[in-house]
Amino acid sequence: MLLSPTLEKLRQLRLTGMAKGLEEQQKVKTYHDLNFEERLGHLVDYEHNLRENRKLSSRLSRAKLKQPASIEDLNYAHARGLDRSLIRKLSTCSWIKEHHNLVLTGLTGVGKSFIACALAHKACLEGYTSLYYRAPRLFSELEVAKADGRYIKVLQAIGKVDLLIIDDWGLSKLNGREEKELLEVMEDRYETKSTIFSSQVPVKDWHELIPNKTIADAVLDRIVHNSYRIELKGESLRKEKNKILVNEKKDE
Repeated sequence: MLLSPTLEKLRQLRLTGMAKGLEEQQKVKTYHDLNFEERLGHLVDYEHNLRENRKLSSRLSRAKLKQPASIEDLNYAHARGLDRSLIRKLSTCSWIKEHHNLVLTGLTGVGKSFIACALAHKACLEGYTSLYYRAPRLFSELEVAKADGRYIKVLQAIGKVDLLIIDDWGLSKLNGREEKELLEVMEDRYETKSTIFSSQVPVKDWHELIPNKTIADAVLDRIVHNSYRIELKGESLRKEKNKILVNEKKDE
């Protein structure tokens, strides 16, 4: 039997996984001992896995995570208050399914961004969409979108993401435009999607970051309500790495 016409039709039907699987079955002799149903099952599995891998690659690409990170790479050795049992619970992604938020606080360099990206990576593995923003970049993009008429479209796109990361939140007080934009973002996501806020500022001081107290109450209620919290302590991990490098150079 000539396989070329069959392979060509599979590719025309965009069943490239099955086409590759069929080519493999012709090369590997162990497949020849399987019956029709078993060989067909392998072809379907090949196609399914290929499509799932493509979807995962697409989700990770669209997430625009700040750094490559995974749950398995988290470091619990440093005394920074990272609760292994809480991370284990968050890694199930049940909190995303239930539309809870996560608040990460701590001094610069303690690993907030890495933890956020690791959880977003796990969310992508589990089939959820994710998107990373530094707070200044988020407000900058919304300002540009408002100027060129894409504001509603951008807001809707952000509102549809299963897990939104807003990193470096609270570096400066919000102006009148930014506080209204943050309210719009959180209103769209409230109890329908999940958001991670990463900040050097303790939660108790967040109210001072939003000058309009009415808006501050509305925004913080939507952020803090039903949120998990991780308060990281200790010195910057980057400082510790620098100390190690310095000591290594001294020993050379």
